[in-house]
Amino acid sequence: MSIGFGIFLFAVGAILAFAVNVTLEWIALSTVGYILMVAGVVMVVIGGVLMARKRSSVTTHRTVIDPASGEQVSRRESIASDPVDDRI
Repeated sequence: MSIGFGIFLFAVGAILAFAVNVTLEWIALSTVGYILMVAGVVMVVIGGVLMARKRSSVTTHRTVIDPASGEQVSRRESIASDPVDDRI
C-alpha cells in the first residue's frame, strides 16, 4: 500500500511541478509539487524497508498422553524464516 501511495504522490507532485501553469498568489504549485515528489520517494523507501524486514514464526510439535484420562494431547510449533534470508 505504501509503495503504491508513494508512486501516486510522486506522480501528482510531478504534474503540479512540471505540467500545471497556473499562478496563484497564495500558494506556489511548483513548490507543492516538489514537496509531494519528495514525500512520494520517502513513502516508497519506507514501504520497501517494511517489506524487506525479517518475518518469522515459531511452531513446535509435541505429543503428550494425559495419564489421568489416557487422552493424547498434541501441540505443534515450527520455525519459518524469511525466504529472502534463505537465498543468501
